[in-house]
Amino acid sequence: MLELSNISKSFGSARVLDGVNLLIPPGSRTAIVGPSGSGKTTLLRLIAGFERPDSGQIMMRGRALFAGDQFVPAHQRKIGFVPQEGALFPHLRVGENIAWGLSGSRHEKRARVEALMAMVSLDSKLAQRWPHEISGGQQQRVALARALAQQPSLMLLDEPFSALDTGLRVATRKATADLLTQAGVASILVTHDQKEALSFASQIAVIRHGRFAQIGSPFEVYSQPADEETALFLGDALILSADVAQGKARCQLGDIPVDNASISGVRRIMLRPEQISVEPCDSAAGLPQAHIVDIDFVGYLSTLTLAFAHTDEHITVQTVTRPGWLPGMKVNIQINGCARVFAL
Repeated sequence: MLELSNISKSFGSARVLDGVNLLIPPGSRTAIVGPSGSGKTTLLRLIAGFERPDSGQIMMRGRALFAGDQFVPAHQRKIGFVPQEGALFPHLRVGENIAWGLSGSRHEKRARVEALMAMVSLDSKLAQRWPHEISGGQQQRVALARALAQQPSLMLLDEPFSALDTGLRVATRKATADLLTQAGVASILVTHDQKEALSFASQIAVIRHGRFAQIGSPFEVYSQPADEETALFLGDALILSADVAQGKARCQLGDIPVDNASISGVRRIMLRPEQISVEPCDSAAGLPQAHIVDIDFVGYLSTLTLAFAHTDEHITVQTVTRPGWLPGMKVNIQINGCARVFAL
């Protein structure tokens, strides 16, 4: 559907994108994630045609959108764009917003608007409302319907759910993902919310300092991150130093199998919270590994600060809350699965 080759962009002396390459398969959902200032929105604007790259090539379905002196303007690209907070026209009613840019008779436009509103699960009665008279989630659906009205080949979503309350954000994101899949429209979501990216996407591209640090499936980038920074950006993780040899890592938690038996030496390893179980120590089972120093309870999950008898260092782990946990309680740690070992 879309291919970016060696895309670079600078604003003055600041290089925002540096040799970016990305493939977007037809009908796929791609999430571009990264910290503020990493180049996410700039990349989206280049794809949309709002900005011109300094170098590289943008191809869509074999057609050059940007290559050398060739540049296709935004209104000729058949790319939909849903900005943050919808950006609806305040002087137009909901139906008029959706119909904006449509051609045809008044009857044809009305029929098309009704079909689009049904597609995004909006009551047709809302067509006569003003944007300020509907909820935030409804506004985002109107913005999506307006973008879909142009029958785009590709949909760009620039943090469109960030202004919504948590529950509404999840429901709107799920509805948007389902709708785009049903319509067969490839999409690119820009977000700094890792949970949103993991939930929405079939492909995740992690951008940092104007370059992609890793591109892969949500499960791949979460469970096999390329480096520590990527690991921590995509969710909670316990990172430890370890002596790796023969497929095992010797660290504070004992000997843990690793995901790459060919790596050896002093390395850094990663465990996700779901791999760590903290169990009260059974006095009959021998000496405890650690004791609880502090507990940060946040409901289903708790963050425990643990101290170990054989070292002065503390480690912090996030795990499922158990009743009866108290500071000073002696515990053992069980590890499920393999640790991710980072290459140098």
